[in-house]
Amino acid sequence: MHSTEDTAIITAIETWIRAAVIGLNLCPFARTPFTNGQVRYVACRPPSPEVLLDAFAQELTHLAQADPATCETTLLIVADAPFAKRFRDFNDLTGVAEDLLVELGFEGELQLASFHPQFQFAGTLKSDVSNFTNRAPYPVWHLLRESSVSRAVDAMVDPDAIYERNISTLRSLEEAQLTSLFGTHAMKSRDG
Repeated sequence: MHSTEDTAIITAIETWIRAAVIGLNLCPFARTPFTNGQVRYVACRPPSPEVLLDAFAQELTHLAQADPATCETTLLIVADAPFAKRFRDFNDLTGVAEDLLVELGFEGELQLASFHPQFQFAGTLKSDVSNFTNRAPYPVWHLLRESSVSRAVDAMVDPDAIYERNISTLRSLEEAQLTSLFGTHAMKSRDG
């Protein structure tokens, strides 16, 4: 059972998935686990990076042991954590989490994708529309099963085209639409 605050956080993430990730088809693999209720949502308010990394380790173990029919993937949502508010700090911590995944023996079995309200790819401007492919209402670590990702990619005709299609889709949106979907001031660059 989730607290009222956790429920609001999870609802915001579910709304983002429904409207942006699935609604814009940013991730063609997301619809099935979302529709089938196979996504585990964990709202976390860690007081320190160490507590967040402990929660991450627990969720890796949980996902590895869970039946994929009931839990295909996990979203660890980071709320009210001052150390995760700045994207650069969260990104640095994501690197530590990736190292921990390897250290715990989950390499080749599980993988990590990260999302953040201020996500920014290296070499881009903050306003670049490409950054919205990894923007979410809260910092999120998405834990995925490598076997599921491989099956989904193998089933696609041209998986490399996803990124370019996503950029084209995001460029076609008005700023107000981006703001509505991603919950942030969404100035974008049409050139970059």
